[in-house]
Amino acid sequence: MAAANGNGEAKDGPGAEHKCIGIFQRANERAEKRRNQPQPWIMRKLAVFITIGIIAYAWYVYIGRFCVPMIRQDASALGSRSIGIAFLVVFCVLGLMMIWAYEKILLTSPGYAKHHVHKSSAPPRTGLPTWWDTESEADLAQAQYGAARNPPQPERKQRRRSESAHKRSISGSTTAQKASQNGHAKAPTGEENVGVIDTLAPVQAVRAKATADSGPPARPEREDTQATQTEQERKPMMYTRSPPKTPVLLPENRYCHKDGFIKPFRAHHCRACGTCVLKYDHHCPWVGQCVGARNHKFFLIFVFWALLFCAFVCSTLIGLVARAAAQNRPDFDVDGQEIAIIALSGFFAIFTTALLVTHVILIADNMSTVEHMGVRRMQEREKRVLGRLHARWQLAARRETRRQWDEEWGRIGKEGHLWWLGSRRRNWEAVMGDRVWMWFLPVGQSPDDGLSYVVNPRFDVEGRWRPRREWPRELQ
Repeated sequence: MAAANGNGEAKDGPGAEHKCIGIFQRANERAEKRRNQPQPWIMRKLAVFITIGIIAYAWYVYIGRFCVPMIRQDASALGSRSIGIAFLVVFCVLGLMMIWAYEKILLTSPGYAKHHVHKSSAPPRTGLPTWWDTESEADLAQAQYGAARNPPQPERKQRRRSESAHKRSISGSTTAQKASQNGHAKAPTGEENVGVIDTLAPVQAVRAKATADSGPPARPEREDTQATQTEQERKPMMYTRSPPKTPVLLPENRYCHKDGFIKPFRAHHCRACGTCVLKYDHHCPWVGQCVGARNHKFFLIFVFWALLFCAFVCSTLIGLVARAAAQNRPDFDVDGQEIAIIALSGFFAIFTTALLVTHVILIADNMSTVEHMGVRRMQEREKRVLGRLHARWQLAARRETRRQWDEEWGRIGKEGHLWWLGSRRRNWEAVMGDRVWMWFLPVGQSPDDGLSYVVNPRFDVEGRWRPRREWPRELQ
């Protein structure tokens, strides 16, 4: 009977295994399908209804329970009639401006790529990538900068080179013997390769070696010593900055496999909306849609008026409530709804302040949030590289190294930004317009259509950052 059960299990085992695999595959397919589909309309607009409810509640409490008692001079009034009237007027002006700006951002589309491009097949990948292009940026930085933290002295170079070659030959023969004893060869792991820079030279080292090989014959020893001293005064090539080598402007790197077309410049796919958005910045649940090329201006205007409104409501309520509590008035009673509005307005005042500062900086730098994340990654990587080159207390040396890199390449996020227009004023006017009154009133259309962008001439035609010596002469 046991044998029968054993045979039965052996017979049913593969079938059960295939059944489990099929269940997991179907689950993964359903999850992938959900990720590729936009969120339901009610989920995308839910925060909009919550925001409208909070605005309506703030109007009721501030006018009906705070200003009206002062105007009527009730016993529970927290101020005089003149204060009540003044606060009511300012509140209505700021509140109406905020509602006007909110209505504008709700009804203005960010611009969708599907309305301007046609579906097409994925363009073929051109060319074979070299090892310095396929290498990850973190590994490449480690290989470039980790090798020469303590450069060897010139008189010991030859001796160390021969010693390292002897050690590699000994370790190689030992490894081969162990592998042959085990009957198979073992591929070196990442941990075993840490620090082995000689096996894969940095890009600059390869190019420098190629140049050196074709140079003139060796000079006398005295000239070599002078050249060595001069070389020690300036940093070697391996200490230079290494920007990403990806040609981001090529069609093959702008193709969206989810929508099936080549995206315009600066467009990105939004998972919540399920489509590509022109100059995608972020998906904002408070406005129920994405912030992009054609409504980024109105998003900033709404945040500005929302900040003024929330700051005014919070400060005036706190001021009069605190004064009444300090006076120990017998007829004073804390209104719980006023306290709730103080908490809500204070929270949104802090929140909108952070948003306003962030997006003013982004627009002045002509960046979207997605592009700024890429700049931050490069800055963090450079910070780690500087940590390998200099100790933590060597702040002056870090600043000097970064200054030399900026002289050679330009500043990250400025000259090193693909869409930098030359000045913050030009960047600002490209989004907000060239008239000051347009920066505060939610009228008209944004000057940014999401389709026409000027590429920074400090980049090549494929979108790669070039060193200063390769810039146009008027920009050097």
